[in-house]
Amino acid sequence: MNFTITEEERNVLLRDARETIAAVLENRSPVYNRSPEMKEAARSGASALMRPCGAFVTLHKTGRLRGCIGRMAPPDPLEKTVRTLAVEAAFRDPRFPPLSRDELDICRIEISALSPMEPCADPRQVTVGVHGLYLAYRGRTGVLLPQVPVEQGWNLEEYLEYICVKAGLPAHSYDQAEANLFTFTAAVFGE
Repeated sequence: MNFTITEEERNVLLRDARETIAAVLENRSPVYNRSPEMKEAARSGASALMRPCGAFVTLHKTGRLRGCIGRMAPPDPLEKTVRTLAVEAAFRDPRFPPLSRDELDICRIEISALSPMEPCADPRQVTVGVHGLYLAYRGRTGVLLPQVPVEQGWNLEEYLEYICVKAGLPAHSYDQAEANLFTFTAAVFGE
């Protein structure tokens, strides 16, 4: 499914993510600013900010991963989802200690807003760099965003194998009759 997020909406989401993290670090309430046009678009439901969709918020510190948390299909509007995930990526990613105030100034925020997932009947139809993958099989799940195989230099076969690794499954599990493989696209943008 194609969906669009305007440049202004992207900038609003990035500002919201940074402001939400800063507010937690400074023990204060966040302040979110909107132009009159953005306020009207949100009120009328015409803004992508009000559309429920999955998202990931990723923090990079000096080019290295510093935190990443996402949800595939939350019920909340995108703006609320991004704010929630920004806090989780900064303070609750189990791979990293909570972010410090000094670190925020040198972190770059990236947001991936996800299209709805679609069943993938033929894994050979996956396009590297366009499709993200979600695999569910034998009670295990794994997800890879569309930009990951490009960043890692993977071809299609490597991409399909790594989704199995990510889910903690044997190679070629995506090809099993009982496996559920889904694709999605993402609008990826950052500071």
